[in-house]
Amino acid sequence: MDRLLRLEPSNEIVVRIEENQRCSGVLTLRNVMYTMPVAFRILPLNRTRFDIRPQTGIIAPLATLAVEITYLPPASPSPLLPESYPESDETFFLDSVVSPGAVFKDGASANSLDAVPADWFTAKKKQVFSDSALRVFYVGSPVLASLVHNGDMDKLREVLDRSDSTWHAADSVDSRGETLLHLAISRTRPDLVQLLLEYGANVEIRNRAGWSSLEAAAAAGEVLISELLLARGASTERSSAWGPIHHAAFTGQVELTKLLLSKGASVDETTADGRTALHLAVEERRRKCVAMLMSVGARAIHSSTTGDTPLHVASALGDEATAKLLMESGCAGLREARNLKGKTAYDVAAEEGHMRLFDLLRAGERLAAAVRRGRVDEVVRAIEMGASVDWKDGRGWTALMRAGFMGKLEVMKVLLDRGPL
Repeated sequence: MDRLLRLEPSNEIVVRIEENQRCSGVLTLRNVMYTMPVAFRILPLNRTRFDIRPQTGIIAPLATLAVEITYLPPASPSPLLPESYPESDETFFLDSVVSPGAVFKDGASANSLDAVPADWFTAKKKQVFSDSALRVFYVGSPVLASLVHNGDMDKLREVLDRSDSTWHAADSVDSRGETLLHLAISRTRPDLVQLLLEYGANVEIRNRAGWSSLEAAAAAGEVLISELLLARGASTERSSAWGPIHHAAFTGQVELTKLLLSKGASVDETTADGRTALHLAVEERRRKCVAMLMSVGARAIHSSTTGDTPLHVASALGDEATAKLLMESGCAGLREARNLKGKTAYDVAAEEGHMRLFDLLRAGERLAAAVRRGRVDEVVRAIEMGASVDWKDGRGWTALMRAGFMGKLEVMKVLLDRGPL
């Protein structure tokens, strides 16, 4: 016989560490003797770090006893986590001896938790069985957050495996309120995100700033992570000041923006201050993203809470190329749209001193005037200056409609040649 007691369910005790909570785990001792009570004593090598209840006792034949081991973290500002985790390198000594003289009264517990004399565990008096196989395995939010931060996939999986399902360990947060999903996203680790999702992480969980995981992934420009989250049913709708599509457009992520649109995101969804993805793409000079958004029907005439359209934004920046993209959309009334200050895009450009935009923003008027006069050379010049042949005046008339109404056949030919119409 090599032992009197068996550790159940194994020689490993799981201790959950959480801030401002008792950090403990429970281990079961089973007396494997059929006829003899067994006395035990458990001592940690580092007695300042652990409290054991009960530390000694006597267990009746074939009976069991639950032992609680509590981790005593150092006082603040020292770190909450031990130096070694999740596997602890601390040593525990479990001593046991046969105690034939112990008596258990009828109806009483099959265990005696009175202090067992220390001299019972000296080899001179009795045969003492010693076991140092007991090990502590740490779980809990700080452990998980640290492993995600360090990118340790294998240990992270171990801790999640050993965590009780009722704890919802995959939704843990760190000391700053960041969730494990958001930490994994900030580390640009789709493998960690996938692992957390496998263990039931809530894709709609918010971080301390109120961002959903998809919003965080979009802000980071993470296409693969966004695909993983969307595959788990992540919502494309805005849950904070900006939605996923706003973050994607702001950073100029064309493929990510397309992905979000394909999964149900609204191209004209607004931020808290009324801006659309198109506003943000224009603001950051993301011209490829602007072109893509326009191609899928983004409304260039949409105004923010300040009344500014994307064209107002481009004009304020002096971004001639983007302004031309917007005007070529053929959106009726865009050039004439006024913000809450009563200013058109032309007024904004003039106020900011962007003279290169003057002709572009007035090109539609120039084209209309040239058509009325029947001046082919002026029509060509207006188009070269950025006037859209599909531009409409305040009454909704295009240049071709005006030329046809007035019988300007040469002008009509130029307009048709310059298409599209």
